[in-house]
Amino acid sequence: MSAGGDHGSPDTYRSPLASRYASPEMCFVFSDRYKFRTWRQLWLWLAEAEQTLGLPITDDQIQEMKSNLDNIDFKMAAEEEKRLRHDVMAHVHTFGHCCPKAAGIIHLGATSCYVGDNTGLILSSGFITAHYSLLFPVTDSSPVSVSQLARVISRLADFAKERASLPTLGFTHFQPAQLTTVGKRCCLWIQDLCMDLQNLKRVRDDLRFRGVKGTTGTQASFLQLFEGDDHKVEQLDKMVTEKAGFKRAFIITGQTYTRKVDIEVLSVLASLGASVHKICTDIRLLANLKEMEEPFEKQQIGSSAMPYKRNPMRSERCCSLARHLMTLVMDPLQTASVQWFERTLDDSANRRICLAEAFLTADTILNTLQNVSEGLVVYPKVIERRIRQELPFMATENIIMAMVKAGGSRQDCHEKIRVLSQQAAAVVKQEGGDNDLIERIQADAYFSPIHSQLDRLLDPSSFTGRASQQVQRFLEEEVYPLLKPYESVMKVKAELCL
Repeated sequence: MSAGGDHGSPDTYRSPLASRYASPEMCFVFSDRYKFRTWRQLWLWLAEAEQTLGLPITDDQIQEMKSNLDNIDFKMAAEEEKRLRHDVMAHVHTFGHCCPKAAGIIHLGATSCYVGDNTGLILSSGFITAHYSLLFPVTDSSPVSVSQLARVISRLADFAKERASLPTLGFTHFQPAQLTTVGKRCCLWIQDLCMDLQNLKRVRDDLRFRGVKGTTGTQASFLQLFEGDDHKVEQLDKMVTEKAGFKRAFIITGQTYTRKVDIEVLSVLASLGASVHKICTDIRLLANLKEMEEPFEKQQIGSSAMPYKRNPMRSERCCSLARHLMTLVMDPLQTASVQWFERTLDDSANRRICLAEAFLTADTILNTLQNVSEGLVVYPKVIERRIRQELPFMATENIIMAMVKAGGSRQDCHEKIRVLSQQAAAVVKQEGGDNDLIERIQADAYFSPIHSQLDRLLDPSSFTGRASQQVQRFLEEEVYPLLKPYESVMKVKAELCL
């Protein structure tokens, strides 16, 4: 039921997802106007199909319904709901009030879940793809998750390709490890997002309509309307399903579609949240190392007290909201587990909150991540300096092998380097100085046979293995083919909300 309070008033709580973060287009998809207009569209589709199959519904009644799809008296609907304590019947009465000829056939044979559940599936489908343009052409250009995610992957792919060969220090346990490249690291992010894109496509393709099933899913009311004609009831179900833009409907339902559908959808969104959280955490850590930064606008303030700060606020926002998105999957898990027999109403209030919040949150983090990926800044000199600090230690094995080839003893060389390495480490850790291991090797006559080879032995590109080739192959064989269906939306830029 509608609660009191002016949701546009500064004295009333408003969800930050709607008022601060999510795109206007996605907020519209989950607005009352879209929801209740969709209910009316579903009632129209039902009436049209029932008329086609022979029920006594006139063209005038159909036309009256068509003419009043957008003529929603929200004040009257709220008053009716307060009186009837039933949201669907409140809107049946409100629709009937402006359609007096059709009032008697609105919602004919249907149960509340005909509009409630089918609208929920349309909204889910609308987030993942563009089905909702069937109802509101104005939203044809709205960002939806698959397109948004494809754009993020595309931006990161450009970034990875450009920096496929740029060496950088790798980290395991956030401790210095072998070198990788900036592009290769980015491909770790892209690979996770590609899995998310494929999962979203799978959920979209698997999504089925509840259809026209009646109060406990048996279609008994429709069988009665069509005087026992089983074929016409099946045709009715099929016709409404096709009108709603779905390829198929559930054969078996209770009063509701199985709530495992919500688990499937929110699981994919939660998995996406985990991917985004990992990516943005990496960016935040790299920002601390001053190797990479997200976009930072000229007038942007990083801290009210410390004017020099350049906080990675976009990445922090993504992490913050991604944590919320990941937790929301617990709601449908618990809801599905406690649905008694053909249905119980303790799913309703929960689903009003968790489903909308999941979609709005996913919309926000994808839009923000796209904004980040469109303006990532890399600082090669900082990266190079960090490599110089750590590479001498990593190069010791190559130096030992070069000395052995020059006629030295592996054991003698190993001991020499062990001593020099510890001395250099002491300078770094105890004195705060630079790693001077190479200078010590250059000053030691023992290593004179390979002094001329040290520059080659310390070339960072020789420590990155096949990273650049892996980037090229990954992009060409896996990423670009996956993105090909979305080429038409690739140019859309992200507009960051507050």
